[in-house]
Order: sequence, then C-alpha cells, then structure tokens
Amino acid sequence: MTTLPILSKMPNEMHERLYQCPDCKRGFAHSGTLRTHIRTHTGERPYNCQHPDCDRSFSTVSSLAAHNRWHTGEKPHQCTECAGRFGTRGELAIHTRTHTGEKPYRCEYCKKQFARLWTLKTHIRSHTGEKPYRCEECNMRFSRRDSLNVHTRTHTREKPYTCEECRKAFAQLAVLKDHIRTHTGEKPYMCEECSTAFKTRASLFIHRRVHTGEKPYMCGECGMRYSTKRALLKHLESHT
Repeated sequence: MTTLPILSKMPNEMHERLYQCPDCKRGFAHSGTLRTHIRTHTGERPYNCQHPDCDRSFSTVSSLAAHNRWHTGEKPHQCTECAGRFGTRGELAIHTRTHTGEKPYRCEYCKKQFARLWTLKTHIRSHTGEKPYRCEECNMRFSRRDSLNVHTRTHTREKPYTCEECRKAFAQLAVLKDHIRTHTGEKPYMCEECSTAFKTRASLFIHRRVHTGEKPYMCGECGMRYSTKRALLKHLESHT
C-alpha cells in the first residue's frame, strides 16, 4: 500500500490537514479524501458501470452512483420552486439558477455571464476559435460536441426525429420542431416592427431585412444586391 505523506499534527486547530498531496501540496484531513484527490492527477477510475451497454468508469463511488441514476431514471432531488426532479444535487443546483437568475460564470473576453460552467467554456471558444471536436469522416472541426453529432448524420444519413403527423424524418430536433408548425399553423416568432408572425426564427431573421434594408447577397456579374439568396438566384438567371 502506498504510504501517504503526513504533515505535522496540530491538535489544537479545528481544521487539521494531516495528509498532503505529493503532486500539488494540497492538505487533507483524512487519508481517504487524499486518495480520492490523487486520482485527479493519475486519471485512475476504479469504479466501473455495470450496465451491459455502458463502459464508463469513475474515480469515486459517489460519481458512479450518480451515473447509475441516469440508467435507472431515478431523480431523488426535487426543486422547491417547481416540480422539477434531478438525479444529482449538482443538477438541482444548476436548475435552481433558472429561478434565482444567478449567473456566476463570467466570460473574460466580453463579460457575458452564464449559469453553467460548461456553457461558459463552450462560449469562450467563440472568442478563441478553438474547435476540439473533429469528424472522423471528413476532418471538419467543431466547437461543440452536439454540433459534431448533428454533422455526423450527414455521413450516416441517420434521421432519428420523426414527425408523428406525416412520418417525415429529420436529422435535427430543431428542424423537426419547425416542420411540426406546418401542421399546427403555430407562428411563435413575431416581428417587433410590423407584428408579422413566422413559423421559424430563420424566416423572421430574413423578414427583418425588409425594415433594415440589409442586402447581404451580391451578384458577381453586375453588383446588384438582394436581401435573400432566392432573390439572387432568380436574378442570376437574367445573366445566363
């Protein structure tokens, strides 16, 4: 068994820290806590998930227990403000910020604040340009894992989201939601200038150019500009 370094004992102090990490010199009151901490340096994960379709492993028993709830669906932690239930105290703490409005994580570049640390980390990549997720098929890189997952479906042709009305399938959940509005007629996106409503955010975005005068699409032949790609393509026919 590995011998853990012991600091000098000071019995009169309330917060004794007898065991010191040899890597970062942090002190701990209990040897078990130090052993768990050391795994953050070694990467050791001795606790394996026993679910037949899962090969994940964890550095602590508590992390494994929290993970197991993902398989069982158990959510023992309930929000006192609403009916929301969560698998871990951490998830509940993050959810609680939707009620309190607390955003403790601030971007050093633009000072924008976030309720979740991982959201901040993802946002920072919009400043740094970092794209850590790479497609194994075409080597395209992405700043978010979910963006990579969506992109991968262009290679696999997977369309996991199906419309219950017409059975049409889609690769992205957001596209399915937009499609469903063709059945329901719902138009949740309203122009603040003229109150015209639209089924999709993209349609509203394009419509706003009527008010702003923005024309981002330019003809390479004559220099004329248009507010939509469709209008530009129609114009290009006059040159052919």
